[in-house]
Amino acid sequence: MLTWLIAVAFGLFLVFGLYLYFNQGRMVFMPIKELALTPDILEIPFEDVSIPVGGKDNIHAWFFPDEDSKKAVLFCHGNAGNVSHRLETVEFFREYKINVLLFDYRGYGLSDGSPSEAGVYEDTRAAFDWLVNERGFLPENIVVFGRSLGGAAAIDLAAQTKCGGLVVESSFTSAYAIGRAMFPFFPVRYLLHFKFDSVGKIEKVSCPTLVTHSPDDDMIPYEMGRQLYEAAPEPKAFVALSGGHNSREYFEDDGYKSALRNIFYPASEADDE
Repeated sequence: MLTWLIAVAFGLFLVFGLYLYFNQGRMVFMPIKELALTPDILEIPFEDVSIPVGGKDNIHAWFFPDEDSKKAVLFCHGNAGNVSHRLETVEFFREYKINVLLFDYRGYGLSDGSPSEAGVYEDTRAAFDWLVNERGFLPENIVVFGRSLGGAAAIDLAAQTKCGGLVVESSFTSAYAIGRAMFPFFPVRYLLHFKFDSVGKIEKVSCPTLVTHSPDDDMIPYEMGRQLYEAAPEPKAFVALSGGHNSREYFEDDGYKSALRNIFYPASEADDE
């Protein structure tokens, strides 16, 4: 009986391990193609944008202009949904009188292709280059903002190019670390197809960095936010949020608002506000 139980347990362990190995892409990327909402319904001025990537595909984006501002936010969203599920964030950003570019990775929303780790990085760089080359923003006037999975995309970009600031919100240190946290009894190091080594890359960031994370985050451990903050070079700041991973109650938090304003409009540039 004991031998039979061990054999069954090992079989289940092996089956689940194989499931993780072959299906992790579906666990990492959860795109939705259909748009749930468009900015015009909310009466938000915007431009519909198509940005070429990878030589054959185009990614879809919405640009929200503020003609009185020389600053822009490039927003990198998380692993699920599409741009239409981030309009609450756009409305929040509009309080800062700043231009916003919200884009979908390949495979999300109206974007072509299929998502991948390399594709996420390439798509983020293409969106950044669009702001510079097509809209004329200076790189030092662009703040790259990444939430959850988007934090990995934002860190990768900020580590390789000049930008005005980096915001990493509710994100993780690496694919290996989040895999270990989710499946502590599996040899995830040997099963993973992804790296997302944010904690290694953030050391190379040279712009001001703001890391935010909630102790109540129910998806990504708070300690990972702290580890990203500790690994980031100065100048940097950390804000503890409130609520779960997908809660936005902290949009009303004065400390959070102040920290974002300091990234968008540093004290030395107050006159540009």
